[in-house]
Amino acid sequence: MADADGLLAAPGTLAVLGFDPAAPASADPRYLQVPLASFDAPTPLELWQVDGPVSCGVAGALRWAAGGGWLFAAVELDEREHGGASATAKLAYESLHRFVAARDAQHVLRVWNYLAAINHGEGDAERYKHFCDGRAAGMGDFFAEGFPAATAIGHHGDAHRLQVYLLACDQSGQRVENPRQTSAWRYPRQYGRTPPSFARAMVLPARDALAISGTAAVVGHASAHQDDLQAQLLETFTNLDCAAVQLRHAGRVRRPLAAEGLCASRRRRAAGARLPPAAAARRARTSAARRHLTSSRTAGSRASRKDGGAACKLVPGAGRTRRWQWRRDGGATCHQARGGLLRQLSPGQSRHG
Repeated sequence: MADADGLLAAPGTLAVLGFDPAAPASADPRYLQVPLASFDAPTPLELWQVDGPVSCGVAGALRWAAGGGWLFAAVELDEREHGGASATAKLAYESLHRFVAARDAQHVLRVWNYLAAINHGEGDAERYKHFCDGRAAGMGDFFAEGFPAATAIGHHGDAHRLQVYLLACDQSGQRVENPRQTSAWRYPRQYGRTPPSFARAMVLPARDALAISGTAAVVGHASAHQDDLQAQLLETFTNLDCAAVQLRHAGRVRRPLAAEGLCASRRRRAAGARLPPAAAARRARTSAARRHLTSSRTAGSRASRKDGGAACKLVPGAGRTRRWQWRRDGGATCHQARGGLLRQLSPGQSRHG
């Protein structure tokens, strides 16, 4: 916990996320332990920082931190105490809605949802579908201006724990839909009584960083290339390229996203790579966790501008911390230590958002 304590003591720390089921808990409201360990490298901590002083607190099951025009809010609930997956999701989103509505930073840009055994159950009894029912019932007019980017994914912690956390700003972002993919809220009935509630991506307010949702190798509304990791990677890069090119042509980003060229480079590497069957199987089990990271992490190295606009910067070294610097005007800078980018999932633990 020493590393996390040091990060929490740093100026401008909005939140610290610990991706390790064995990590000790902390009473600091800004610390959230997510029980989803790294698969192929040391588990990193994720640090969110802002320019300015940060206040924080606890309101019932909700913890929060605010500063520099940004807001972190998180809810952890036990499904056994609230009537199951649907009722617990409803309560979580009602709580977040009430809290955010009373803050200056009311524009929700990105949401992360973690629930255990997410794909357990057949048909409408699947836990993810119950979660979608509850989320829709609890959000009310929370996202009246449009859905944020979001992820729903499994975890390896307490089987009854639901975690939801979000990033909001006092300035709005720009929602993005991919023409190659069906918008989530228009999914057909086969995906449940209530369609998922998320945007494919969100351009942050400075218009130079893109937060993507959990979906990767999806065409239309269906996951593509079952059991073919190479084809899934290529499809993922095609989707990311499509979103980036669409934004550039629409003039909704300040300059072409560096992710475009990087995706092309990674596509070439993926096309020439053939993993051994065992390695491919391991990577396939973790591919959904890779998807839940924001695309800004892959945007290459670019220098920050005076107005705060920046993209992700990959920092060499053996550090264990991924640091996001959220800027007042919406710009984001990410400093990523090498390693720890994959999260370990059991088969069938992922969903879209």
